[in-house]
Amino acid sequence: MEITQRETAMLAEVSMEVQARFADFTDLAHGWEHVYRVYHLALRIAEQEDAHSFIVGMAALLHDLGRTTRDPKRTHAERSAILATELLAPYALPLDTEQAILHAILAHNYRRGITPQTLETRVIYDADRLDSLGASGLMRWAMTMRNRRWSEWKSYHPDDPFAAQRAPDEQHYLLDRFFTKLLKMPEVMTTATGRAMAQHRVAFLRLFLQELQQELVEGGYNLAELGDRIFNPVD
Repeated sequence: MEITQRETAMLAEVSMEVQARFADFTDLAHGWEHVYRVYHLALRIAEQEDAHSFIVGMAALLHDLGRTTRDPKRTHAERSAILATELLAPYALPLDTEQAILHAILAHNYRRGITPQTLETRVIYDADRLDSLGASGLMRWAMTMRNRRWSEWKSYHPDDPFAAQRAPDEQHYLLDRFFTKLLKMPEVMTTATGRAMAQHRVAFLRLFLQELQQELVEGGYNLAELGDRIFNPVD
C-alpha cells in the first residue's frame, strides 16, 4: 500500500527524532544504523508482500527505541511501545493504525512469545531478523561480543569448532551462534520475501564459515579427525 504525502512527512519527522535519541547510544549492534537498515528492509518487504507501508515504516523506526532507556521490569519491546505511544500522540493517528504499529513493535521481540497477528507485524519480524544475517549480520555479531565477559568465553570450541560431534553451546563459544540460530533463520521467516532474502544472506554466512574452516586447518587444526560432519557449505 502506497504511503501518502502526509504519512511521508510523519515518517521523516519521526525518523529524525529517533535518530536524535540514538545519538549517544553505545550498543552499536542495536543503534541507529540497525534501525535505519531495518526500516528500509521492512519497506522493501512490505512492497513485495502488499503490506501497509506506513504502519510497517513507523513500526520499524520505533521498534528498538526502548533500548535507549532502562527499566529491568520491562523488555525493550515493551519500553519501545510505551515511547512510541508518547511520540505518536501529537499525530492523532486513527486508533486502529496506532494499535497496528504498537502490535508490530511488541511482537518483533520473539522472546516475549507474542504471535504476529498481521501481515505488517510479520514484515517487521522478518526485517529485524534479516539484519542478523549476511555481511551486516556478521558485523553485528562481532559488535555484540564487545559486552561479553571474556573470561567465560572462547571464540570456538578448541577441539570441535563447528559443532560436528557435540551440541552447540552459544553460552560459551562465540562461533556456536551460527549453529544455534543464524543458519536456521530462513526457517523462522514469516513472509516469502523475507525467506528468500534470508536464504541469500545465509549463503554468505556459509561462505564465511567455509573460509574460516580452511584458515583453521592452515592454522594447525586437524579437523579431519572430526569425521564427515565438519562444516559443509551446502548443508
